[in-house]
Amino acid sequence: MPDIILTTLNARYTHAAFGLRYLMANLVALAGRAAMLEFDISHRTTDILERILGENPRIVGIGVYIWNARESLQLVGELKRLRPDVVVIVGGPEVSYETQLQEITTVADFVVTGEADQAFASLCGQILAGRRPLQRIIAADLPQFETPSRDDDATPPVSLPYSLYTKEDLAHRVIYVEASRGCPFKCEFCLSSLDVPVRNVPLDDFLAAMQDLLDRGAQSFKFVDRTFNLNLNISKAILSFFLEQWKPGMFLHFEMIPDRLPTPLRELIRQFEPGALQFEIGIQTFNESVSSLISRRQDNIRVEENLRWLRAETGVHVHADLIAGLPGEDITSFGAGFDRLVGLGPQEIQVGILKRLRGTPIIRHDVEWGMIYSPHAPYEVLQTKLIDFKTMQRVRRFSRFWDLVANSGNFTVTIPLMKVDGSPFAAFWAFSEFAYEAAGRTHAIALSRLAELVFYFLTERIGLAPQMAADVLWRDHLRCGRSDRPAFLKPFVGDAPIPRRGARGPAVAQRQARHLS
Repeated sequence: MPDIILTTLNARYTHAAFGLRYLMANLVALAGRAAMLEFDISHRTTDILERILGENPRIVGIGVYIWNARESLQLVGELKRLRPDVVVIVGGPEVSYETQLQEITTVADFVVTGEADQAFASLCGQILAGRRPLQRIIAADLPQFETPSRDDDATPPVSLPYSLYTKEDLAHRVIYVEASRGCPFKCEFCLSSLDVPVRNVPLDDFLAAMQDLLDRGAQSFKFVDRTFNLNLNISKAILSFFLEQWKPGMFLHFEMIPDRLPTPLRELIRQFEPGALQFEIGIQTFNESVSSLISRRQDNIRVEENLRWLRAETGVHVHADLIAGLPGEDITSFGAGFDRLVGLGPQEIQVGILKRLRGTPIIRHDVEWGMIYSPHAPYEVLQTKLIDFKTMQRVRRFSRFWDLVANSGNFTVTIPLMKVDGSPFAAFWAFSEFAYEAAGRTHAIALSRLAELVFYFLTERIGLAPQMAADVLWRDHLRCGRSDRPAFLKPFVGDAPIPRRGARGPAVAQRQARHLS
């Protein structure tokens, strides 16, 4: 039986817990006395407790994140009721800031704040040796990936976790990797603004670990670096490595600085096959006054140039992010930014609602801009001085229906027709209102019903001829490999032949993008 259980609740099964693997890799001498148990937020707490307590551990370490905060609180509370003798240690971004204000940190025995890769191991060693620390909240020293050359007493560098990905992980789960930690920027809504300095994993060690993953069958890699293209030499070396190792079906996801895409990087990116790369590009806002207000540096002209180049010259799948509800931005400004981004042609636009993450300095705008947030995870803004609650609810519906229709890849032929006075935002704002009124919900809407809603919106609200609307929807229907004939389309498509299965559906990269989200 292991003395230490490392556990967390992932957002879904396919998301492997990267943080747990780092903790396990750095237990060193204690690794043989530890085990990992992964769950997801759909699991019942009693079932999780049964699994954990079945191992009869002395220590349980739990990773707490914004997506599992409520479930983790319940798990810790019930675990301590059943087995008060078990030492519970919590860590992770959700408990690393405003720590003493959180209920979970009063129920757990210890809290490790910050990057706990090595601090967790040290704490476990003390507890198992009978030297239980008096201090409950332990701030982890910032771990490094390289030992300082002039300090013989320095802590050993962080051990990499990639050998802990199992055969099942490689076959069925997202494989998270990182070549660097930290972010040099100070965007006030982001936890990464608190994470300085940027530290790079030794390149030779990192590439050796990637080679091992490839040799064991890994095909999809999601880089969690906040600024993959910050260091040109390192990003070039990594892209060159994967280009040399390229095999059909390989897929790489990177989070990129939107206004930094120099020529040497472009030359490498252009060589990858269509659908091989996905770039997550955080635009967040095109309003320069708002950017200045929240300490975000971004050259919007260069952003536009880079996005146009990516769409025109490469097969990169571009996933771009916008945030609604930022201090100082009203719905008109947000809509203008949305239209500007649509015009640049990314395959996906993620409309996010501003979150007040613990510890972020965005709270300094609360009074001036009337920022009111939910006190419960994920701490989304409920209203601002410029966007009232009712309008913010409409934004949420807009975001959801945009995901279902535009980001799904099911309506790529139809979407360009959805414009009002040349504005995609105005059209889709109207569609989300129309669809919500008709369906009464934003979830559990069958694809055929969604297509029907699009059809009636195009014909009744946009004024498109029914035959034209039916033609484009039928093309999308066939493009996705569907073999049924929706009732609302039958009067317009008649006995049109249906191609045999095997017709191309949404692009491979788009399906992978949804999987890796």
